[in-house]
Amino acid sequence: MTDNLLIAETPLEQNIPASDKPENIPDKFWDAAKKEIRVDALLTSYLALEKRMSKMIALPETDEDRKRIQKIMGLPDSADLYQVNLQSDVIEIDPELNARLHAKGFTNEQVQEIYDLATEKLVPMILEMAAEFQADRELERLVKEFGGAEKWAIISGQLQEFGKKNLPKSAYEGLCCSYDGVMALYNMMKNNSGKALTRQGEASFDVLDENGLRTMMQSPKYWRDRDPAFIAKVSEGFQRLYNGK
Repeated sequence: MTDNLLIAETPLEQNIPASDKPENIPDKFWDAAKKEIRVDALLTSYLALEKRMSKMIALPETDEDRKRIQKIMGLPDSADLYQVNLQSDVIEIDPELNARLHAKGFTNEQVQEIYDLATEKLVPMILEMAAEFQADRELERLVKEFGGAEKWAIISGQLQEFGKKNLPKSAYEGLCCSYDGVMALYNMMKNNSGKALTRQGEASFDVLDENGLRTMMQSPKYWRDRDPAFIAKVSEGFQRLYNGK
């Protein structure tokens, strides 16, 4: 083997027979033996392509084409025909929002996903903000009720000591989360003058037992809606159960 290509002997060109296949015909459609186009393969490929094309949707060229395609995809005829399954009673159907989504061509499935995402992502944030706002308002009521921040600081300390000493943890924590609950705790402390509370007979006062009251405290009416009548019923139940008043 020479190291100098400039003086290397040029090999003789091999005699390669020229192909009779036209350059614009793919190999799979050419019969080299018969030197002709394979009509059967060409026909099979064409039929397969035609079948595939028949399942494709043409790009819309007019508004009518666009509406036809949107309807095929699941767009109802009007926004009020959206069928949405709400996962939370905090979220409500918004006709204005639905109208805007319909104008953008959102399908029923897409609109359902939007409401589901709102329930999953926004509802917890809304509830947390509402709870914090409500807690601030109820704390303001308590401060005002007891004559100012200094007096409330003294009373709140007494209530903490009294509640932890005389009530089950779940009952104490349940009463502490609302204005009405704190006032019920205050009345218990005031009426008993610091004496340990004793559970009264359920039949005598016709009230729920402690488990029943705990169940009520887990209701959204108590911790989320802050239903006054519902909270009052829970507070009264604890007072009767432990105070006999």
